[in-house]
Amino acid sequence: QVQLVESGGGLVQPGGSLRLSCTGFGFIFSSCAMTWYRQAPGKEREMVASISEIGTITFIEDSVQGRFIISRDNAKNTVYLQMNNVKPEDTAMYSCQAIRPPAFVVWGQGTQVTVSS
Repeated sequence: QVQLVESGGGLVQPGGSLRLSCTGFGFIFSSCAMTWYRQAPGKEREMVASISEIGTITFIEDSVQGRFIISRDNAKNTVYLQMNNVKPEDTAMYSCQAIRPPAFVVWGQGTQVTVSS
């Protein structure tokens, strides 16, 4: 079955760290670019970070630049989002997406991150 499974979310204090994982099943993970998105209540979904198929190219959204790091381990079919110095505005549902043009797209179910003291 083709799917993405996220894990690692939870409650974290401001200034703390969290690492999210997203593991792919049922497809050739290394052939897909991977992207982390987030959606806060009442807001539109936004792209957070993206990484190319073999990890040589990454993109980090401005609001998390210098705090979040995206990486991947194709041997484990997993992409990671290391979140450092988190802020209350980072609170959201985080989801990962696999994409391989022209038409292969898979979404995970999401993992909730709450930043609060």
